[in-house]
Amino acid sequence: MNKTVMIIANDTTYTYNLRNETIETLRSNGYQVVVVSTILHKQKELEDLGCRLIDIKTDRHSKNPFNDLQLLKRYEEIIRKEKPEVVLTFNIKPNIYGGLACQKAKVPYCANITGLGTAVEYPGPMQALTSRLYKVGLRKANCVFFQNQENMDFFVSRKLLPDKTEKVLLPGSGVSLKVHEPLEYPSSDSTVNLLFIARIMKEKGIDLYLKAAEEIRKENRNVNFHICGYCDDDKYKEILKNAEKDELVIYHGEQTDMIPFFEMAHCIVHPSYYPEGMSNVLLEAAAHCRPIIATDRSGCRETVDDGKTGYVIPIKDEAALVSAIRKFLSLSLEEKKNMGLAGREKMIREFDRAIVANEYLKEIKLILNK
Repeated sequence: MNKTVMIIANDTTYTYNLRNETIETLRSNGYQVVVVSTILHKQKELEDLGCRLIDIKTDRHSKNPFNDLQLLKRYEEIIRKEKPEVVLTFNIKPNIYGGLACQKAKVPYCANITGLGTAVEYPGPMQALTSRLYKVGLRKANCVFFQNQENMDFFVSRKLLPDKTEKVLLPGSGVSLKVHEPLEYPSSDSTVNLLFIARIMKEKGIDLYLKAAEEIRKENRNVNFHICGYCDDDKYKEILKNAEKDELVIYHGEQTDMIPFFEMAHCIVHPSYYPEGMSNVLLEAAAHCRPIIATDRSGCRETVDDGKTGYVIPIKDEAALVSAIRKFLSLSLEEKKNMGLAGREKMIREFDRAIVANEYLKEIKLILNK
C-alpha cells in the first residue's frame, strides 16, 4: 500500500495555490496525499490532483485558548485515524498544534515557517507567547523549512529549535513558472501604469504608495497608480475613496484573476515592511516579466536584483520610493522591458517551485528511509 503524506495548512485555497506542485510531485512518486485544512476554494482542483480532503476549522485569527485546544484535539483525532507516515505543516497554528499532535502520535513531521507574522516579529506579550508555543510545537520536528535567512536566524538565536533539528532554507514557496508565464510587455509608455497588489494595511506600505502617488502625479499626470487588494483595515476604505476622488489612484478592490492587471502594468510597487516569508506577489510579478520596486527587508529583497530586475529601497522611506519611481520612469520602453525579462530569468534560476517540491520530497524520503 502506498505511503501517506498528510499536509496540514490553514485552508484549501492556500494549499492549492502555493502547494500544488508539491502535491503533484508527491503523487507522481507514489505517495497518497491527505490535506487537512478549512475547505474554502479549490476543493475540486485538489481532488483532481488525487488528494483526499478533511475539513477542519482552523480559525487562524482566533486568540481563544479554548478554540486552540479544540483544534489540537481534532488534529490528534485525525492523525490517529489516518496514520500518516509523514506530516507536512504550514502556517502558524498548523505548525504549533499540528506539531504537538504529531508528537503525541509519534509521527514524523516537517514544519514550514512561511513568515513570522506580526505576532512573532514585534516584541511584546504576543511574541513571547507565540515563541513559547513554537518552541513546544517544533521541539521534535524532523526538519523545519524556512523561507528566508532572517526567519531562520530569529528561530536559531532565540533557541526555539533544538540544535539537532535539521533546518533547510527554501526560496519561499517558489513560483509556478507554468502558471505564471511570460506576459508581453505594454507596447507603449505614453501612459505608465504602476501597480500595488497587497492586503490594504499600513504594514504593506499603502500609506507610502499613496504619498508617492501624490508626489509623482504633481509632476506627471501620465503615470497611473493602480491598487488591487481587499481592505484588511476598514479605515482605508474611506482613505482610498478620497484618493480616487482626488485622482491620485485607481482602486480595483480584491481580484481573483490578476492576469489583466499584470498585463497592463509597467511595474509592480511593493513598499511593504510587513514580516513576509517570501512575497508571492513579487515572485509572480517577476515570473510575468514585470519589473519590481520593493523594500530592503527579508522576503522582498531576495526577489530583486537591484538595478537589473527592479529597485530595492529602504523600508518606510517615502523619498527613496519616489526617487525609485522617478528612476524607473526615466528608463526607455526597451530598458523597462529588459528589466522585466531579467526578472523572469531570475525566477527560472532561483525560484522555480519545482526546487521547493523536490526539497520536500528529499526530506520525506530521508525520514522514511531511516
